[in-house]
Amino acid sequence: MVKHWRVDREEKYEIVEKWFLKDLEMIDGKEADTDNPYFDMHFHQVYNMEAYSCASKYTFARTLSKLNAMYLKKDFKIVNFDDTYLNDDSIWSSSNRDFVVVMKVCFYAFSLLCLSLCRLS
Repeated sequence: MVKHWRVDREEKYEIVEKWFLKDLEMIDGKEADTDNPYFDMHFHQVYNMEAYSCASKYTFARTLSKLNAMYLKKDFKIVNFDDTYLNDDSIWSSSNRDFVVVMKVCFYAFSLLCLSLCRLS
């Protein structure tokens, strides 16, 4: 974990705490259905964390998942995250998440419109 602050025009960083990926048991996104930057990291104790944004929280979780798959291959739990945005191979994944969300909403709205116009016999 890094502490960040600005002095005049210069940015400063200080390493406050270090963890090992092998000790991480679970990441809890707390609420998968809301735009929430808070999450918990479960090591030998639980650390409450706040990301810069919800998108950065998901990017962090994806990165840890990829690192785990690449190097450790251990049982690693990621809970209370929307799987649609957690998996890069998803049809909705993109570098521009806002556009993807709008497309998804439009898709569902169009589907509802088509269903409402269908005649029932």
